[in-house]
This record gives sequence, C-alpha cells and structure tokens, in this order.
Amino acid sequence: MSTQPMHQGPRAGMRPSGEPGQALPPQRRKARPGFGLRGPRRDRHGLSVRQLDAMSLPLGDDGVVSGIDEAGNPAVLGLFRPAQLDVVVIGSVWTAQVLALRAVGTGARVAVESARPQVWTPLARDAGGGQQCMTVHDVKELPSQGPTVSSPVLVVRDCGTYPPRSRLAKAPWQAVLTLLPFLGPQAPRLLGEAGLVGIQRVSPQEAEILAKVLRLTREEAAALPALGDGVMLWGTPQHRQFVLLQPTDAEVGLLGEARRID
Repeated sequence: MSTQPMHQGPRAGMRPSGEPGQALPPQRRKARPGFGLRGPRRDRHGLSVRQLDAMSLPLGDDGVVSGIDEAGNPAVLGLFRPAQLDVVVIGSVWTAQVLALRAVGTGARVAVESARPQVWTPLARDAGGGQQCMTVHDVKELPSQGPTVSSPVLVVRDCGTYPPRSRLAKAPWQAVLTLLPFLGPQAPRLLGEAGLVGIQRVSPQEAEILAKVLRLTREEAAALPALGDGVMLWGTPQHRQFVLLQPTDAEVGLLGEARRID
C-alpha cells in the first residue's frame, strides 16, 4: 500500500474558488514529477467496523487439487518447486490423467512418456482447447522440457510395472509422476526416492510391502485393500492423508468415472 499522502486539493469539476464549473482541459492539467497528470477525483470508499468484520478473503495452498480430505476441505498437491519433485502413483491411468488435466488447469505444461500412447493422445488433443499444453512421447524418447518458474512442467511416466530409468535430467519447477499399476521389483527403489506417494486400492500383500517401505500405521495399511475407486492415500515422509478424488463433469465427459483398474 502506498505511503504517499492523499491529494487534498479541489475536486475535478470545481473552480479554485470552490464553485461548480468545467474541469480543466487536459492541456492545462499540470504534471506532477513522478506521478504524471492528475486524474479525476473520486469519493472515498469506506466500511463500518461491522461491515469490515463480515468480509472474508479465502486463502489456501497453491497447487493441484487432488480431491477433498476427510473434513471436506480441498486437498492440494504442491507439485512445482524450486527443486524437482518425484511422485509415485500406484493406481490407474484414470487417476494420472485427472491429475494431468488439473495440472494443465494451473498453467503447467504436461509431457507424457508412455508405452500406450493411444490412451493419452486423445486427452492431449482435447486438454488445451486448441492449445498444445500436453504432449505424448514414446518410452525413452522424451526430450528436455525446459521448465521455468512461469512455465512449470509435469512429466508423467506411464511405462508399466517395470519402468526404465528416466533419461530426463532433474530440473527445478519440474515434477515427475511415475505411474505404477501394481507393485513390481523396482517399486521399493522408486518409493524410496519419491517425495510424494499416492496409493489407490492394492492387494493385502501389496499393503504389507507398502507398510514396510513407507512405515505406514496398522490402520493405514489395513485400509488400503478396501479403498473405494476414487479414494487415495497420499503421503510424504512426514505426513499422510486419505483423499477422495471427485471428478468434475468435464473430467467425467473426457475420462469417465473414477476407477482403479483400466
């Protein structure tokens, strides 16, 4: 907020004497150094204390909405940071596609490395409303994306249960989401390197493995085999939360309803 004192001179439309008259023509208005020409004067806007108390300004986390938490509040994933974030999602391509769409909605670019490009190409065509904000590449053929703070990038690696090591160099303002339909031999390594993990419904055997690798509580591990199609457990090394991913009407039109198996 400016600390300059407000001008207390005569209002536009008043002669210096205070009598009503015509406003000075533009050529006769004097410029103030550093401020330019004097603009029209307006009445101040004021609120009573009671009206001020009634005002509210909703503020929250900045990121991609992953659904709603148990209290019904939006759950937000802060994917884009000054250092690259590695994400592992154990679930369906439907879930990865919803997150990709929502990342596009925040202004990010999405690059997909997939062994099944036919699944992603229609979404890439429809996602940007005519603008190319999502691209699809074959496995091991993903070029550098050049993310910046004003143009962050979400890389989705949909390479099956045995994804090859990524050839993409780590970069700030870039998030790499590796999608695993089920746990494979490489899952413990990927989970150990991830800063964020999302888990849909898994088998009891997979839940036991995840409990050991991610240090889940008994209650969290026991809940994983019984999760609904749209429910996920999101976790970081310090925090975990169950989230319901509710698709919008537009997302349902493009991708259908929530599902665990593709």
